[in-house]
Amino acid sequence: MSDFASVGDALPDIEMGTPDGGTVKPSDFHGKKLVLFFYPKDNTPGCTTEAKDFTALKSDFDAAGTQLLGVSKDSAKKHQNFIAKHDLTTPLATDAEEGGLSDALGVWTEKQMYGKTYMGMVRTTYLVGADGKIAQVWNKVKVKGHAEEVLAAAKAL
Repeated sequence: MSDFASVGDALPDIEMGTPDGGTVKPSDFHGKKLVLFFYPKDNTPGCTTEAKDFTALKSDFDAAGTQLLGVSKDSAKKHQNFIAKHDLTTPLATDAEEGGLSDALGVWTEKQMYGKTYMGMVRTTYLVGADGKIAQVWNKVKVKGHAEEVLAAAKAL
């Protein structure tokens, strides 16, 4: 899928790994609202800020009946280090190298920087309703103020 998944689409139920060696998939959150935020790489400036911002608002998301899940293709070990280094309370998941949820949603895509082409994660956030359908999408996210904007949308859903 080269296009991003859209509002109203059902979220594909693709399993991902967790930092503790377990697994998680979107259907695990059925009946609850879910914020699924895809980010490029643990311990990079924008990704660290985004994860810390969601962590800072986690109790507000909890109060709004909304679960959080950050997703990248980093390994479980990298996620463990990222969580420990920044005291993150937001759950993280490791997407499959190929055929993962980010591929299915179209956020793992060809990118270019300094004239080089490579595959990478487009920073994208999905707000998913309790019915498992995408309620709102933020493509090519700018980190500053993003977690607050997503929280407001989650409260309104």
